[in-house]
Amino acid sequence: MPPIEDAIESVLLPTDGSEGALAGATRGLDLAVAAGADVHVLSVVDTSDVEGVSAILEDDIDEARAAIETEAETAVETVARTVEERDPDLEVTTTIDRGKPFRVIESYVDTAGIDVVAMGTKGRAGLERVVLGSVTENVLRTVPVPVLAVPPGAGDAELTAETTENVLLPTDGSEGAVAAVDWGVTFADAFDAMLHTIYSADTSRFTGDAEPGEILTKLEREGEDALETVRDRARAAGVSVTGTVASGPPARAILNYADENEIDLLAIGTHGRSGVERHLLGSVTENVVRNADVPVLCVPMRGD
Repeated sequence: MPPIEDAIESVLLPTDGSEGALAGATRGLDLAVAAGADVHVLSVVDTSDVEGVSAILEDDIDEARAAIETEAETAVETVARTVEERDPDLEVTTTIDRGKPFRVIESYVDTAGIDVVAMGTKGRAGLERVVLGSVTENVLRTVPVPVLAVPPGAGDAELTAETTENVLLPTDGSEGAVAAVDWGVTFADAFDAMLHTIYSADTSRFTGDAEPGEILTKLEREGEDALETVRDRARAAGVSVTGTVASGPPARAILNYADENEIDLLAIGTHGRSGVERHLLGSVTENVVRNADVPVLCVPMRGD
């Protein structure tokens, strides 16, 4: 994986003006600053709810639509101003579009050649913390580039070389997990942070006549092999690395490790051993994103 300035040349910050969206944009801006990347700020006007109510008079629909567009303009201007105040040298492109938000974001990623998307996990819907905002969830399921999912509580925790000391990279040895390795190493290198990697030996997914001890021993060997892959790549990049084989359900092991080791950033593949298609998140990743207290970089498996 190349240095962060080569890996990330453009960052997309979608916003709906909510506090959750601003948290995502702020942490995404951290990545843009670290990489010297161009910043794209996008707000999507979704008027389908207003236009779907036939009882509303046409004048009322026009007024409601205008109010939504004004909110979108304000949301974009707020983020653009934040970017300029943080680093005036960054190039900023602002866009307001119409349509289904996640579809517009997906199209914008492809058209503009975006490298990373940064979004809050809580938007205007005001959903509980353990439930992803519907737009963010759909973006995670569909875009072909890494998405930095930022929980509401991470809005004030900067991702900089001064503040980011520990990056966690879970692995299960699958192709989906390997896709995230280079990104985890890149961020640890950019922030001069310790890279932690963890493999969870989960015997609960095995049934049959095999002895639990034999299964655990086999999984631990697989885990050490998976960790060694991460160690090799980290050492080649000059990144300090530590690896752990844990036990139990992977999502719980990852979240517990993050809490106990003061992890500042997680990098995880969106497809693991379950072999789900690109448009579905792996269950482990989904559970981690839903419950993490720190930003989670979700890396889709490469098309090749």
